[in-house]
Amino acid sequence: MPTSSQTRHSIEARLGVVAVLLLAIGALVYFSYEKNVPIAAVQQISAVPAINATSDKEIVHGDTTKKQVIFTFDGGDSSLSSHRILKALAKHHVKGTFFLTGKFVQANPDLVRQMATSGNEIFSHTYSHPHLTTLSDAEIAGELMNMEHVLIAIADVSPRPYFRAPYGDRDARVIADVFKSGYESVYWTVDARDWMEPQGETNASVEDRILSNLAPGNIYLMHLGDNITGSILDDVFTKIENQGYKIVSLTQGL
Repeated sequence: MPTSSQTRHSIEARLGVVAVLLLAIGALVYFSYEKNVPIAAVQQISAVPAINATSDKEIVHGDTTKKQVIFTFDGGDSSLSSHRILKALAKHHVKGTFFLTGKFVQANPDLVRQMATSGNEIFSHTYSHPHLTTLSDAEIAGELMNMEHVLIAIADVSPRPYFRAPYGDRDARVIADVFKSGYESVYWTVDARDWMEPQGETNASVEDRILSNLAPGNIYLMHLGDNITGSILDDVFTKIENQGYKIVSLTQGL
């Protein structure tokens, strides 16, 4: 039979386990409250298979040996062209690639769920669209984590393993930080400059920039928050396909 001393140590050990569990639950509740993220979102992280980054080198183009190009769409503010983009993607049987911020996801939950259920790819553009080179390593990790929590909670998909820096503002430290968090940095080959509509870019100038720079493996940068993208995308896709190119998603095109 156990001695009174052994019994006491056994009880203390059990109490220790209970205390650890209570502290873990408390930390989870605190984190969820402080970040305004539902507890369910945090819990769902463990249910999503981990997709780890395989390289800390930045991706700037797709497979250049195939006659195909990749269109990516950043969403961090307005959703002005979103529905017309989705319509053009569906018409041409193209899977789109979207880099979204957590705040965009929160502001447009139905739209983001539509993107996901239509088979499009959604990756990370951080939570709040900051200049990452001005943030600490911990703040960068927090931006990625918060975006992931929000996207899983709202659309039940993970943004891993790809990421794009807001404003294209990144350096070697930022790229290394996002890699440590399980992401690969994706830049672009051609900036369509649709976002420069207020500075005088037009439908014609953006379309010409895309078509005059057409080359295998190109990654095109476009946006959801301008009028130009939604207005020209169908025509751009048609002209590219007429030149024998296939339009593919990021994961299909690497």
